[in-house]
Amino acid sequence: MKPIRLRADVLAGLTTSFALLPECIAFALVAHLNPLMGLYGAFIICTLTALFGGRPGMVSGAAGSMAVVIVALVVQHGVQYLLATVLLGGLIMMAFGLLRLGKLVRMVPHPVMLGFVNGLAIIIALAQLEHFKSGEKWLSGTPLYLMAGLVLLTMAIVYILPRLTRAVPPALVAILGVGALVYLLVLPTRTLGDMAHIAGGLPTFALPDIPYNLETLRIIAPYAILMALVGLLETLLTLNLTDEITETRGYPDRECVALGAANMVSGAFGGMGGCAMIGQTVINLSSGGRGRLSGVVAGVLILLFILFLSPLIERIPLAALVGVMFVVSQQTFAWASLRVLNKVPLNDVLVIIAVTTITVFTDLATAVLCGIIIAALNFAWQQARELYADEHLEADGSKLYRLHGTLFFASTTPFLNQFDPANDPQRVTLDCRHLSFVDYSAIAALKTLRERYAKAGKQLQVFHLSERCKKLLKRAGVDHD
Repeated sequence: MKPIRLRADVLAGLTTSFALLPECIAFALVAHLNPLMGLYGAFIICTLTALFGGRPGMVSGAAGSMAVVIVALVVQHGVQYLLATVLLGGLIMMAFGLLRLGKLVRMVPHPVMLGFVNGLAIIIALAQLEHFKSGEKWLSGTPLYLMAGLVLLTMAIVYILPRLTRAVPPALVAILGVGALVYLLVLPTRTLGDMAHIAGGLPTFALPDIPYNLETLRIIAPYAILMALVGLLETLLTLNLTDEITETRGYPDRECVALGAANMVSGAFGGMGGCAMIGQTVINLSSGGRGRLSGVVAGVLILLFILFLSPLIERIPLAALVGVMFVVSQQTFAWASLRVLNKVPLNDVLVIIAVTTITVFTDLATAVLCGIIIAALNFAWQQARELYADEHLEADGSKLYRLHGTLFFASTTPFLNQFDPANDPQRVTLDCRHLSFVDYSAIAALKTLRERYAKAGKQLQVFHLSERCKKLLKRAGVDHD
């Protein structure tokens, strides 16, 4: 590895580790867990996916989307059941990758991707607003002005520094610079230590202390499946985004296997489950992190913070971290999607808005699935409308129908409406040279058409079927001669 690349990855990893800390602590608190569980999960998952995953430069950790999923489980059944859920969820992720299902991410339309990044950008920004509260009340007076001023100073450094030099990541300079300012001037602002104390020891191996029976499986399986689904979706979509930013190609199946294995190790060592984190990935990439080393450095530093550096790390002002995350939110949001709203089809606009809204108010998995369903239904509707027929009378008095388009469940009615068995001549020819049969509905439609002409006492002949169509009809027992 070239010295310049090595230096860039190390600095990017250091910057990313600072951004991981408050997020993982906050997500652990959201899930009613000890903050160390979030940090152990971040160390294990970030390090292992960086070493063995299919997308260098992408950062994984204890993600908020997965923390929300398991809140009810922790409240009702306790931490040990959570650890068992993380183990099972990791196993499901591994199976997904081993079965080479990562390619299913190609089924996600671009408008859904835009809605995904926009929704997560809004979530990242809204999550920072919690740091402007003291307990349940919003800050006011001097504490509010000081917090807001430090946040704006951090953002200004991140935006302005790249115009002066790109030798160091601007987010790292902003965090350390604002931290030094707060320490030297003894400014009374909240620090990372006010969220939680992060001092601890090495994570220890221990299998979940639960009864291993079908009743336990019944409890944890629904949460494990949902956790795996959310984690895989966020990871694969973040992988796609990273591919676009870096203009390189990742390997989704390998990433799924590595993520599943990392979750299983995390669960066995008392850590939370996790997946790719889009905010921290953007920080890593914008700081120059492109190789595996950046993720490894970020993960290992989390462990070093826990073991040795907690007194220093806990002095980092939250305002500096909040400012960096606000910049990440701004950089993550696909502003181009706003500029094209009046230039793309209305249905794509609706998908972008729907996925963005659902992501913010529910969860990522629901949003993406809804987006895919909306896009798929629109595609089916558009394809159904594309089917049409050319017709003319032949010299021998027969009638020729030449069909164009795709025959499937949504286009069977338009297909049948093209014909007039009652008024057509005795002999009718159907030319399928430009017609594609897709599913059983298409076969049933052709069978229905034959029956209508037979009932009218007329002959229907079908020509120029593709070999695939012939096989479909033969398998269904429909005569195509």
